[in-house]
Amino acid sequence: MSEFTKALSVSTSGLQAQASRLRHLSENISNADTPGYRRKTVPFRTEFDAGQGVARVEVGRMSLDDRPLERVYDPSHPMADESGHFDGSNVDLLIELADAREAQRSYEANLKMFEQARQMSSGLMQLLRR
Repeated sequence: MSEFTKALSVSTSGLQAQASRLRHLSENISNADTPGYRRKTVPFRTEFDAGQGVARVEVGRMSLDDRPLERVYDPSHPMADESGHFDGSNVDLLIELADAREAQRSYEANLKMFEQARQMSSGLMQLLRR
């Protein structure tokens, strides 16, 4: 496997991992007001492929945040108990937006690396044709 292919493989795994992270973040943001919704998180881990000599980013299993749900007081809500409370979500929009910005920047960095490796590979092919 050439070094260019290795670089493309590493950046592709980073792009896929950040895309998965952004998908879960967008689900969290869209369900911030859904009663009983628990925030989804995805861990990353490094997976070394000995056959190709490349370490890639792998997305682990999605898990639910075990922080307690917010108790909301609204006696008119259909899910309210006798005391007028119901379980809201445990999504903090500020954290979700900060994570989304970080994931976006990581995605852009991986995309830039992919583009650079592709341009270098293309430049090498042009040099070899001469």
